[in-house]
Amino acid sequence: MLVYGYVVMPEHIHLLVSEPAAGVLPEFMQILKSKVSLQARKQGATTIEMPHFWQERYFDHNVRNHEGFVTQLRYIHRNPVKRGLCKEPGLWPWSSFNAWALGEDGVVEVESELRATRREAKRRRIPPADQPGNSAGQQ
Repeated sequence: MLVYGYVVMPEHIHLLVSEPAAGVLPEFMQILKSKVSLQARKQGATTIEMPHFWQERYFDHNVRNHEGFVTQLRYIHRNPVKRGLCKEPGLWPWSSFNAWALGEDGVVEVESELRATRREAKRRRIPPADQPGNSAGQQ
């Protein structure tokens, strides 16, 4: 499964993910919810101190084409701005926005066009255009 986009909000998250290779999305969501809950408990949060982070059900939406993908990614990245948590998407640290806009790795590694290009260049052992040492276009 690939994570294409995310934003962590104070009381919910948005994920843009591929369909899992093995299993189905409900199984993935159950594992994700369990692991996050366990981690929160390890860090000292108790159920009394911490309100329910997860709703009983998650809501999914199938993305059928590139236009729908871009629409969902923009919605996810603009959510903190819309809620008044920051002035622009790049200022919200718990988001994949900067991975897409600047190629910067965030808290979660996301699959983006830039990451795919870098991976292909590494496979071919050619430095990508944005890396030092690329002699493309030099005389």
